[in-house]
Amino acid sequence: MDYTNDPDVKIPLALIVNMPELKENPFRNRIVESFSEDGQGNLSFNDFVDMFSVLSEMAPRELKAIYAFKIYDFNVDNYICKEDLEQTLNRLTKEELTPEEVILVCEKAIEEADLDGDSKLSFADFENMISRAPDFLR
Repeated sequence: MDYTNDPDVKIPLALIVNMPELKENPFRNRIVESFSEDGQGNLSFNDFVDMFSVLSEMAPRELKAIYAFKIYDFNVDNYICKEDLEQTLNRLTKEELTPEEVILVCEKAIEEADLDGDSKLSFADFENMISRAPDFLR
């Protein structure tokens, strides 16, 4: 890829998700999609730098929270709903839980974290929830 002649060239999702830093991460596609301007996972050089800056240990916790929320928002509606949580939990557990266990955990998480009672987590709900888990964004 020649950035000198075509500065708008994008690195395709398929190349990025196979990088050693992401290859084993169950959220690798969502991570890359969350940082891409086109939402499809094709990254410009600036998108690529932003992604690894946020993933570094030196990134501010607040910035990490914003992108963690985006990564878990699978349907990209600016809320984390039960279906988003189910996908998250299945990826985290490598689908080792029964569907009933997944539903129970997701319902309990929403019950505990949903401050406004709308059965989904806004960014404020999410931020409040992770503030009680200091190791969450390390």
